[in-house]
Amino acid sequence: MKTTKQKSLKPWLIIGLLAALIIGMFAVDIYLASAAETGKPATEAKQTLKAAAKPAAHDEDSEEAHDHGDEDDHGKGEKEHGDDDKNEHGGHEEGKITLSNEQLRNTGIQVVKAGPIAIRQTLPLYGVITPSADGIQQVTARFPGIIRQLNRKPGDRVAAGDVLATIESNESLKVYSVTATISGIITDRQGAMGEQTTDAPLFTIANTSTVWVDLTLFPRDIAQVKSGQAVRVAQPQRGISGEGSVIYVSTYANPANQSTTARASLDNAEGQWFAGHFVNAEVTLAETKVTVAVRNEALQTHEGKTVVFVREADGFEPRSVQVGRADSVYTEIVSGLAAGDTYVATNSFILKSDLGKESAEHEH
Repeated sequence: MKTTKQKSLKPWLIIGLLAALIIGMFAVDIYLASAAETGKPATEAKQTLKAAAKPAAHDEDSEEAHDHGDEDDHGKGEKEHGDDDKNEHGGHEEGKITLSNEQLRNTGIQVVKAGPIAIRQTLPLYGVITPSADGIQQVTARFPGIIRQLNRKPGDRVAAGDVLATIESNESLKVYSVTATISGIITDRQGAMGEQTTDAPLFTIANTSTVWVDLTLFPRDIAQVKSGQAVRVAQPQRGISGEGSVIYVSTYANPANQSTTARASLDNAEGQWFAGHFVNAEVTLAETKVTVAVRNEALQTHEGKTVVFVREADGFEPRSVQVGRADSVYTEIVSGLAAGDTYVATNSFILKSDLGKESAEHEH
């Protein structure tokens, strides 16, 4: 049986519990709001800061190690790159360039010895290649008759004594041979088998082992050109040149432009000169002997000085020189080079380019 005091306490107990519940919920709301506003709780924040500090230190160490690693890799890469350049382009040592024999061949670099040369005083002229009259033969039938066989055609190369055709004579009815009297190329053929021969040539043979160069002379130049003078002939478009000599100076002038012709004979054993091609020529008027000379293309400019690349025991060295007289092929060397020194005569610009790369790398 419940007492009166117990009955009076029960409502107040319930009210107290409800109040405590409400206060607790309110406190939770305040705590959550505070957490949302300031971030994580202090304990968690402290743990988070400790955890963040460790990676930061690790990142700093890693970055420092990475930087040193990059420097090492960069240095290694530069070294490897330098080694590659040395292998590919030749070595560079104290302003000298080393090239193997294979590299010299691949780059077309030619080395020759400096020595005495005759520097020419020349007269520049223009001309045209023409066939030599001594190298043209027209072959005819010795006796009138019927062409029984034609053994050669235009474009065929023949030698002296080769049978070109057979003819049946009208008078004796005997067959005889028509032969070549010079070696050369057949440039023309007339007639056909079964036809009657005439006075016209059956074959024309051209021997082009020697050609002529007809040079145009104007009145102011005529007195300077004489038979026997040396002539240097060149065709720049094809990069060819040759040496000949004046064999004839005409005494007749062209009324239209008052020019006359000087004829030079030019060797053409290799068949490089074609009749009808225009050429440049230089007639030698006088020669001056010099002790040391180099080819013009050997001269380069380096650091404001005229240099020649000279071959030493440990590589090619750009040597400063003083130049003197010159013609279209050679230049006199007054000082800086001695007779017998080996120098780069062709494609010396390749060495100059490599030397420029070395200077740029050192500045970098």
